[in-house]
Amino acid sequence: MSRDNADDKKIISVRIKRKPEMLKPEDSSLLYSEADVRRFVTEFVSSWIRGDITIRFPTAAELAKKTPLSIPFPTDPSVNAELKIKEHYVDLLSVVAGIKPAGDEELQRAIAEVFKMLLMFRSANRIEGKIMSNDLEKRIADLEKTAATQTKLVEQITAFLFTPKKLKAAKPTS
Repeated sequence: MSRDNADDKKIISVRIKRKPEMLKPEDSSLLYSEADVRRFVTEFVSSWIRGDITIRFPTAAELAKKTPLSIPFPTDPSVNAELKIKEHYVDLLSVVAGIKPAGDEELQRAIAEVFKMLLMFRSANRIEGKIMSNDLEKRIADLEKTAATQTKLVEQITAFLFTPKKLKAAKPTS
C-alpha cells in the first residue's frame, strides 16, 4: 500500500483552459455580416476597375518611413516596395475575381485582406472618387421614387397656382 500512496503523490492535477469562442459570421452582434463585407469588397473593386475611384498607393519614399501603411504589406529589399504593394493588391483581386484558383479558405482570406486594405486606404485618405454601389436595381428604384415624389409636388403646386379663386360677393353699401 505504501507504493500506491507514493504513486498518488506523483499525480499532478492539470487544468485545461478552453479558448474563448470565436464570433461566427452569423452572430447578430457583428456590425457587418460576411455578405456585407463581400458586398463592400465587390463595390470597392468594381469602382476601382471602372475608374470611379483612384487609389493612391503608398510610394517607395513613404514606405521607407516606418508608417502604419508599411506594416501590413510584405516587403523585400530586393524589390521596389511600391510595386510589391500593387502586385500584392492585384494578386488578391485575382483570387477574389476567380482568375487565380483558390480554395474557400484562401478566398475568404483574400476578401478579408481586400476589406482591410479598403479600410486602411479610406482612413489614410488615399481613395479619390466615390465607391459606386453595384445594386443597379436599387439605385433605379430610388431614382424612380424621387422622380415620382417630385412629379407629385409639381402637380400640387400647379393645382394650387392655377385653381380659380372664389371671389366673395361684395356687400352692397348703403
